[in-house]
Order: sequence, then C-alpha cells, then structure tokens
Amino acid sequence: MGSGHRPVIFLTLLLLLSAASSDLDADRAALLSLRAAVARSLLPTWTPSASPCSYQGVVCEGGRVSSLRLPGAGLLGSIPAGTLGNLTALRILSLRFNALSGPLPADLLSLPELRNLYLQQNRLSGGVPDAISGLKNLVRLNLAGNSFTGNITAGFSALPRLRTLFLERNSFSGALPDLDLPNLDQFNVSFNRLNGSVPPSLRKMPAAAFLGMSVCGGPLPACPGDLSPSPSPSPSPSPGSAQPPGGDNGGGSGGGGNKSHKKKKLSSGAIAGISVACAVAFGMVVLAFVLLCTKRSSENTAASAARTPAARKPQARAAVVSAAAGAAPPPPAGSAKKLVFFGEGGKGEFDLEDLLRASAEVLGKGTFGTAYKAVLETGVVVAVKRLKDVTLGEREFREKVERVGAMNHPNLVPLKAYYFSKDEKLMVYEYMPLGSLSALLHGNRGSGSAPLNWEIRSAIALGAARGLAYIHSTGLSSSHGNIKSSNILLGKSNMDARVSDHGLAQLAESSSSSMPARAAGYRAPEVTDPRRVSQKADVYSFGVLLLELLTGKAPAQAVLNEEGTDLPRWVQSVVREEWASEVFDAELLRDQNVEEEMVQLLQLAVDCAAEYPDSRPSMAEVVGKIEDIRQSSLRVAAADGGENESRRTDSIDGSKPDGGDH
Repeated sequence: MGSGHRPVIFLTLLLLLSAASSDLDADRAALLSLRAAVARSLLPTWTPSASPCSYQGVVCEGGRVSSLRLPGAGLLGSIPAGTLGNLTALRILSLRFNALSGPLPADLLSLPELRNLYLQQNRLSGGVPDAISGLKNLVRLNLAGNSFTGNITAGFSALPRLRTLFLERNSFSGALPDLDLPNLDQFNVSFNRLNGSVPPSLRKMPAAAFLGMSVCGGPLPACPGDLSPSPSPSPSPSPGSAQPPGGDNGGGSGGGGNKSHKKKKLSSGAIAGISVACAVAFGMVVLAFVLLCTKRSSENTAASAARTPAARKPQARAAVVSAAAGAAPPPPAGSAKKLVFFGEGGKGEFDLEDLLRASAEVLGKGTFGTAYKAVLETGVVVAVKRLKDVTLGEREFREKVERVGAMNHPNLVPLKAYYFSKDEKLMVYEYMPLGSLSALLHGNRGSGSAPLNWEIRSAIALGAARGLAYIHSTGLSSSHGNIKSSNILLGKSNMDARVSDHGLAQLAESSSSSMPARAAGYRAPEVTDPRRVSQKADVYSFGVLLLELLTGKAPAQAVLNEEGTDLPRWVQSVVREEWASEVFDAELLRDQNVEEEMVQLLQLAVDCAAEYPDSRPSMAEVVGKIEDIRQSSLRVAAADGGENESRRTDSIDGSKPDGGDH
C-alpha cells in the first residue's frame, strides 16, 4: 500500500516546487517593474536572467523575497501599483534616503508579512490612508522627513504589534488621535502642523516627541483650562493653586464620567506631582532648620571653649555634610585628626575646620556613601564623599587611599585629600561642575539643552575608556569594580569625561554589604562575589556603558522589551532581527553622516559585553578602537564640512546580518 502512494507523493512535491518557482518568478517580475519605474539604469544586478535572490539589496527566505533594502540608492519617481504589493512574503522594506514621490501605493498597505517599513527622507505625499490597518504584523514604521498631509489616521490603532512610529518632519495637521498601541515605545510627530492636546495614550512619551507645534498637555506645558497641569520641566505648582475636584476642565481630551454633574478627580500624575512638591518643600524647611541649629551649636561650642579651655577640650564642629545626612556624630573629643592632602593640591587653601564650616548640598547617594558639594567660605568648591561600610583599620585604610591618591590621569577625578577617624571617613575630590553622565543622559533635558550628538558621546566614551585603561595599567590586580554612568563625571565641558570612585571598591571589599544592587545592569555574568571584580568584568561594565551612550536607555530599566532582557541581550536581539539602527538614541541619529562609525562603536560595545570573559577585549584595545572610530568620523566631517548626504552605510542596510533601518 505504501508503494501505491509514491506517485501521489512525487506529484505533490512537483506541484509544491512548481508553485515555489512560480512565486519567485512573480517576485522577480515585481522587482523588475519597480526598477523600470524608479531605478532606470541603476541596480545592474537586477536582470531577467538572474535569480531575484542575487539582486542587490534583496534577501530571500523559503524561496521568496523576504527583505528589500535600497537606502540611498538614487531611486526617483512614484512607486507604481502592482510592484511592491506583489512581494507577498516581504517582511522588511527599506527605501529610505531616496527621492521617491507620490502617494503610498495602496497594495503596499496590504502585505500580510511586513514587519519593518522604512520610507523616511523621501518626497512621498498625500495622506496615510486608513488602509494601513491591514499591516497587522507591522512592528517598525518610519515615514519621517516626507511631505505627507492630512490627519494622522486612527488606523494605526489597528496595528497591535507596532512599537515604533516616526512621523516627524511632515505636514500632518489637525489633532493627534488617541492611539491604542500598548506596545509603542518609540514615537515622534515633531515639526508637523498638529494642534490641540496630547491624548492620554501618548502622554507617556517624552516632550521631544512633540516639538515645533501648537500642542499642549502630557509632557508639555498644560493646555489652557486644564484641571491638572501636565508634568513638565517647569516648577510644579503649589498644592493650593490646583482647582478642586469638579472644577472646569475645558482643555482636557479625556474627561470624567458621562454625567455633566459628576465631579472630576485629579489625575494620578497631578497627585504624584503635588506629593513630591510637598515632600521637597518640607525637606528644604527641615534642612534649613538643621543647618541653622548646627551653625548656632558650633558658635556656642566655640564660645564655651574659649571661656573654659582647660575644663573642656573643643570638639571639631559637626560638619554641614554630616548635618545634612542627619546621623553623623562629630569627631571624638580631643581629636587631633587633620585632612591629609596629596601633593600640593589644596594645601593652604583649606583645612578640616574650613571643610566642617562649609555649606553643603547633597549630590547623591551612591554605592560607597553620600557625595556632597561643599562650598567653603573662601569660595573654594570641592566634592566630599562620606564613606559607609568601611571597616578597615587606619593603617590599611591609609595604604589603600594613598595608592588611589597617587593615581594621576586627566580622565580620573583627582583625589585631593582624605580624613580618617573611627567614626568618620571622608574623601575630598576636585569638584566636577557638569555632573554625571547618567544625569546628562537620563535627566530632564529641556528645549534649551545642547544636543548630545555623536561628537560629544564618542568623546565621553573615549575619555572614560582612557581613564579605565589607566587604572588597569597600574597592576594586574587593579580594577575599578563599579563602572556605571553615574560614576562618569563631566568637568569643564561635556567632552571632559572623568572616571570617579576608583579605588573605593577595595576600601569596602572587607564589608559584607550587598553589592549585587550596586551595579544593577552593569555586572558581568561571571561575577559571583561582587566584592571581587576582575579587569574583564570592568570591560563588561564598560560595554554596557557604551550601549547606554548609544541607545539612551538605562541598564537598570526594569523591562526593555516584552521579554524583559537586559540591555546587552536586547541590543543583540535587535541586531539579529536586522534593524540594528533601531537601537540608537533618536537624538544621536540626527548625525546621518556617521552611521558607519555608530555601528562600529555598537559592535565594540557588544564585544565588550560578551558573555565569556576571554571573548572580551582589553581596555587598551578598546581605547585604540574608539580612537580609530573617532578619527574616521573626523575625517568624514573634514571632507564634507559635516554634511554628507550621499554617504550611506551598507553595514546598516546591506546584506550583513547586523543590518537594519531607522
């Protein structure tokens, strides 16, 4: 009976092969029609006799054309119907940076398998029809930099998988629709002709997504008549200025219940804002009171000591930094401890008494203690770190700190002095006026802030790499142990990057305090004892830091995608999906002429964050690679005056496995 079925099986196989061949022939015909319409004499490998799978920019899967990428290929004219729409197995289409014009072809909007569509920087016009809702599998859509007009269609809400929607720099008009896109995490409609309020579904997006338009609410300043102001970089209103529930809300797009007499409630964002404002105000009052009490106490102590010098030895005044922390005992009575300076830096400028009298501002609480900005009465400004969890004896502490103080490199934050007592251990550093890289990347970036372009970010990467490489060069056992963006500080400019907290991991290594949370997202997978970190583990952390610079995403972010993977794994999954440029921060992508260098730095970051230590480069090799990448971008900038519209990158959109589009 089995042999009786063989002719049927053979015939079935022949039919399947014939169907596959017919489908590929249809794909070839569609591509040749496209070439005849918009490519003219371009694309010489697109010939009737060749397999379409060998065409420039074409990738096949399962005997069908699955990917078509022709970025910056000189395509000109309108896309005719019956071309792209016939590529029914197409998953990725990139025709960005060409001169395509006319409307979106209707048949293009019905491709069943299309996941990524990149048409930015063309001359496409007309409206985006509701028929776009037929692209049910679409994940990434970029129509930026065209001439689209009309309203933004609510048909986008019918795309359940959509995660990227870039519509900026077009001529869309009217109000923003309330898009129901639960997976949307990248969105931009800046520089259109939109007006009205940001709908509730889009209020989680940053203010940079709505620039250059008459739009209000959400991350932007509140609309006139709104009950609750939207979060914005401007100071929060005082609780007393908010209207009571049930007040008029003429500018809102959501509203309360169906009955007009139903009271309207403050949004959760407004309640959170009011709570934070109250907490901050209360904290400032308490801090002012504590500082006042400390000052008076210091004056009384000094006066009392002057009256009875023999009966009462003066205690060192409680430092303002200690008062701000709220629980620091003063140095013990009769203590003769002094600040120990390194070299000549700071000697004669100030002493311990000056430091204890200084006004202070909390800069942040970190892994090894709390950092303060201390402004001395003479005007000198220093950064003071009040260490915690350090159980070393004085001799061992001094030996380790003196090794740190001996480090001298332009990309390290200089250690000026230290203080040791049983109850207090202070480190005094040169003050870095521009704060940390973490604050620069993830803080409130208002419209007046300078752009974090490629030049700045690559300079920060190089400075931090040089500082860490210097630490590694001081000995085989020398490592930093806590590389993260909050430990990269900026000096006199955004390009002056310095590594801080170097050597502090060794001071705290005998402590049993938990370090797993110290470098959340930065810690190498092989590190089981967080107090013992190797140079290769530092390289891993630096790789994550590079990814943070390139993506703008914080590694400690709880969930970067639906799988909840960490930053290195997320970037690698994106690269495998062939849309590598989707990982780059939108602000960084404005530098279109350095895409190749961006991809090279991305690859270096992935190499540094390799799972196995032996696969990671040394920091000296990392420095050399970043120097080469920056030199390449500087040569390009010098050659074309900083603008090179014709220079395109095959490493993003070509046939390489790490390709992609933005």
